[in-house]
Amino acid sequence: MPELSPDAPARRRSNFVPAEPTQLPGDLSGTDRDAEAAPADTAPADTAPADTAPAEAVPAATAPAEVAPASAAPARTAARPAARRPKHRAAPAGNRRAGARGIRRAAALTGASAILGVTAFGAVSAAGATGSESPASESIAADVTPHVANSDELSVTPGGSTVSQVEQAPVVTSGLSVAAAPFTGGTQVTVEGEGLDEVAAVQVGGAAATIVSADETKLTFAVPAVADTALGSVAVTMTEADGTAVAAETPASPATASFTAAHPQVAAASPVAVPSELSLTYTSDPGIDAQLGYVLAYWSDYNTDGYTVISGNDCANFTSQSLIARGWTMSGDWYYDAGTGAMSASWSSSTAMRDWLLGRPDLATPLDDSQRAQVKVGDIAQFDWDASGDRDHTAIVTRVERSDAGTRIWVGGHTKDADYWDVDEAIAGGGTVNYFSVK
Repeated sequence: MPELSPDAPARRRSNFVPAEPTQLPGDLSGTDRDAEAAPADTAPADTAPADTAPAEAVPAATAPAEVAPASAAPARTAARPAARRPKHRAAPAGNRRAGARGIRRAAALTGASAILGVTAFGAVSAAGATGSESPASESIAADVTPHVANSDELSVTPGGSTVSQVEQAPVVTSGLSVAAAPFTGGTQVTVEGEGLDEVAAVQVGGAAATIVSADETKLTFAVPAVADTALGSVAVTMTEADGTAVAAETPASPATASFTAAHPQVAAASPVAVPSELSLTYTSDPGIDAQLGYVLAYWSDYNTDGYTVISGNDCANFTSQSLIARGWTMSGDWYYDAGTGAMSASWSSSTAMRDWLLGRPDLATPLDDSQRAQVKVGDIAQFDWDASGDRDHTAIVTRVERSDAGTRIWVGGHTKDADYWDVDEAIAGGGTVNYFSVK
């Protein structure tokens, strides 16, 4: 046989001696073992030995730019155990960093929940920053449910980002526009906040207040009247239709503001707010104080030095006197002449006074007995005992008490000389009562 060139493949050289088989750890089976036992002269001249490692098994980070000649390849690398083989960078799992698409939080976090929430999602977002996407990361994004203040539902889109489906719970973020109001009620107070159109009830010192207007960011209510003895500070509370209390918050303190400045991720989630309480101070009304003082001074000891007494029918005359003490001024259709003793019918007659006040909405608002909750000290009460439609008696409201059982009213006046006469007692034998809420 002619001697082959040194450049010929190893197995064609005359001095080629096959290496002894070496048992390596792992399972040598199938194609690898058969290729090792194949006769040397069966291998094509231009084909690398069968036990050369496949090109794709080379780790991406260490693969040379060009594949070395087959004769230079280390022997039996294909026989390495499967568990120890480096994984291709396109492998679906095992050699990739777990990723997660960042969870976007669309609702505000508050207080400690904000800090915990940012901590929890910081780790997820950091992994998501690599841009990798895997079933594991999508599972993380879908399974994690962050605490979101005032959130009813937080859904995760197929892309992994969250879309908040939030029904904002109402919250008051301002103080009362009026800090003090007369115990007579009627003062309108405004608060600002979020979701205030969901407020169903307002209470001032436990008494129901009338909601005048409400939209998403502003609510106005009328302060209810209370007894003249119920002066001082009382709590203002608001509730939703289901009875849930509406939160009241104030802006963060300087210390809290500096904390959020040092932690931008918290500040971006939500400005931290501090729970607060709303309160209103009931004050006396100088005009009503003077009116009530006049009634209590002269209900039994008539003021004959200042006014004429109408024998047996002085109730309207005395009521008019109390309104002058309150600060009202006489006019051409409501007057008393101290020099002559002359007086208008509207001054001295209960029915004529009713007709006059019905034409003066700037002075008083008519109420029936079903509207007792709006009656206050200093208002006018009129009785019809014979169901004739006329007014048989007029008196001044001197006390109002409100409770869960309802509103009780007492009146004072002349003819039926009294300082505190229970209205329910006055109509117990029949008849009706109506009121004028004096402005």
